[in-house]
Amino acid sequence: MAKAAEKAPKSAYDASSIQVLEGLEPVRKRPGMYIGTTGPEGLHHLIWEIFDNSRDEAMAGRCDDIEVALLPDGWVRVADNGNGIPVGIHPKTKVSALETIMTTLHAGGKFDNNAYKVSGGLHGVGASVVNALSEEARVVVHQDGGMHLQEYKIGVPQAKVKKVGTTSAHGTITLFRPDDTIFKEGIVWNWDKIVAHLRQQAYLVKGTRVAVYDAREHQEAFETETPMLRDLSINAPSMTFYFEGGLRSLVAFYNKHQTPIHKNIFYVDKEQEGVQVEVAFQYVDDITPRITAFANNTYNSEGGTHITGFKTALTRSLNTYGRAVNIIKEKDENFTGDDVLEGITAVVSVKLPEIQFEGQTKAKLGSTEATSAVASVFGEALQAFLEENPDDAKAIVNKVLLALKARKAAKAAKDSVLRKGALEGMTLPGKLADCQVKNAEEGELFIVEGDSAGGSSKQGRDRRTQAILPLRGKILNVERARIDRMLASAEIRALVVALGTAIGDVFDISKLRYHKLILATDADVDGAHIRTLLLTLLYRHFRPIIEGGFVYIAQPPLYKISRGKTVAYAYSDPEKDKVLKELGVAPSELEEAEPSESPVPEAEAAEEAESRKKAPRASVQRYKGLGEMNPSELWETTMDPARRVLKRVTIEDAEAADRIFDILMGTDVASRKSFIQSNAKLATLDV
Repeated sequence: MAKAAEKAPKSAYDASSIQVLEGLEPVRKRPGMYIGTTGPEGLHHLIWEIFDNSRDEAMAGRCDDIEVALLPDGWVRVADNGNGIPVGIHPKTKVSALETIMTTLHAGGKFDNNAYKVSGGLHGVGASVVNALSEEARVVVHQDGGMHLQEYKIGVPQAKVKKVGTTSAHGTITLFRPDDTIFKEGIVWNWDKIVAHLRQQAYLVKGTRVAVYDAREHQEAFETETPMLRDLSINAPSMTFYFEGGLRSLVAFYNKHQTPIHKNIFYVDKEQEGVQVEVAFQYVDDITPRITAFANNTYNSEGGTHITGFKTALTRSLNTYGRAVNIIKEKDENFTGDDVLEGITAVVSVKLPEIQFEGQTKAKLGSTEATSAVASVFGEALQAFLEENPDDAKAIVNKVLLALKARKAAKAAKDSVLRKGALEGMTLPGKLADCQVKNAEEGELFIVEGDSAGGSSKQGRDRRTQAILPLRGKILNVERARIDRMLASAEIRALVVALGTAIGDVFDISKLRYHKLILATDADVDGAHIRTLLLTLLYRHFRPIIEGGFVYIAQPPLYKISRGKTVAYAYSDPEKDKVLKELGVAPSELEEAEPSESPVPEAEAAEEAESRKKAPRASVQRYKGLGEMNPSELWETTMDPARRVLKRVTIEDAEAADRIFDILMGTDVASRKSFIQSNAKLATLDV
């Protein structure tokens, strides 16, 4: 009998197995826990964290001037004219308070309500996290007539805080260069993204000057210890923001490309039981609600308790007023939350001392006291606004009444579609060539343009995992269309049924039938237009599908290059030139050769001609549409998961995306013309 194999010894698990990460080690070990991601969003989050410290100084009334500058070699500089980070010895850590703040998690003045009544950086990790994730950093503090400096590498101080000069200024300058071993996608700053964020913050801190400089070509901006770059008079691109109107000004900015239905922007700024509530709103001639939320000036992309209070008070107040003036009849049902939100542009901001967010990225407010404070302050002020502005009140309530009637019509149309599907056993659209797998994670739905492309893709696909839905022509522009009108379109109705999620208030992403939704349109202007119409539909009515990362854009090749039995595909003109070069194809083989200026010896010319006869000719085919490809070509270039190229559609900045859709797909012709003229040079068209 063979000897039994000896069991491998179990790996020891005792006290020594427990890993204790000290100092800033946890940040470098798990950066995503602190900044969400190490991609572009997380990279820019570093700027937000340092800027928030200066902004909190402004909220405390100790600062009214903040500058952010992009410097050479990936450095960023944030300066303010606040009190300056304390540089004295901390009684507990026995090192400078500056060093404590920059090198210790959960350390800072944000825990002391005497130092900061309200603050966005409640966890006390912002500066230390940025320091930990930076290859190099330095802080210069102007305070009490002295200029103090400390430098760091990967979060480690290189020396103690030292006084390096005298100064009459006051404030803090923080410089950092992110570590590219953490941010592997590269240290690439998005100027437009930074400007948009800082503009938004300037609206939230009334009376504070916020400036941003693109000084990436200006070494002197890096070397200076002058608090404010404007004192250097550097000739760098810059933007400066200063607003006295607060959220009222922000709503006006958001509605720049909209048509307001009432003149006066509602605004209230009041404190109740320690919670500062600031709300502004205006209804516009649109059906999409746009609500932006902030808590302690931190943007809450997922809303939270303050938005709950806002919606409750808005619904209650408009129902009360509508019945009081007899616009809502007794027999009519009340306005719902969806009715009162249709077409509203609102900004809700709360400031409170003991704040609770859900997660370090602060996407959602969790403080329960914000609900009652917003509901009370906003509800009382809205009631007064409606009574004091009867014309505005009438326009608002009529707008909401129209939404109620449209909701009923849309529900009837939607129920008709869903009921029809149910009666037919959830029969899928006849034009849909479905896949065999029932597991949505494996399924892919290709939305293709026209019957020709539909035929090729149906023949060339992997029937097990790939479904094909051909669309005829351009679908309805849904930017201003209600659901009842949308569902009157056979193409949109087919797509809704194929997705399986339903639409509107019964939308359920868990019922999505495919986890890859691939838009495969032609590489021409019409194809781009159809793709834009589809993205508008998905963004306005199926946004969770985009946010879930399920939407992709196919990248079919532009050229098929053949020489003999060798076939290659190129996705751009530079790639075409590269492929031709690799195949050894001379320009003369594709077009008539230019006459030579110098005579070629007869023997040499004859040899070259003979060689050209033996070599197979090369051909370049330019694809205008997917329908020009045969099934095998379509499979190997656009559908084969092993070889295809897909672009995932993401929403990096929801507010910016919202405005772009408004401009491009809305009814404001002047704004669209201005946008096209401003961005014409960036377009690559193949008409």
